[in-house]
Amino acid sequence: MKLVFATNNSNKIKEVSNLISNQIEIMSLKDIGCKEDIVESENTIIDNAILKANYIKNNYGYDCFSDDTGLEVDFLNGRPGVYSKRFAGENSTDELNMEKLLECMKESNNRNARFRTVIALNINNQVITFTGVCEGEILKQRRGNNGFGYDPVFLPKGYNNSFGEMSIIDKNKIAHRSKAVKKLINYLNKFC
Repeated sequence: MKLVFATNNSNKIKEVSNLISNQIEIMSLKDIGCKEDIVESENTIIDNAILKANYIKNNYGYDCFSDDTGLEVDFLNGRPGVYSKRFAGENSTDELNMEKLLECMKESNNRNARFRTVIALNINNQVITFTGVCEGEILKQRRGNNGFGYDPVFLPKGYNNSFGEMSIIDKNKIAHRSKAVKKLINYLNKFC
């Protein structure tokens, strides 16, 4: 079975490829010749995931899955949420986003947060969604250089290492994206 993962993020492709069985071939946007930047214009994580999966199915004809992930911080009333990638501005970087987050939280003792991933699968012209959540807290400073996004400032609940300090294998055992991918895989097993 071939499926397109609607992303240009090589880190996400690596994470998901480590989880999916070799009975399913994952193709990237580059593999199908998609050079467009699919704009995440929706107001929710679930709607952005659906938008991207539908875009590939409608414009390229491939069965496809896509994800959107947000960091939801209690002290910030769920922000940055759907705007996690551009929290510090439209062309922000992981570093700038972490700086802004740490600055916004410097006076807070409520550091509770969660990563939420929604995967939208468009297969046989049906859309199914899968959600994964990882609870934790925001650290007061960066720890580790692994991962991407907010990983160095996110400490998963019950662990002593930030996502930025964990190997991809250890992170995939507990992370939001891997939880959603496992639900996706369980669903896809009926097609393999």
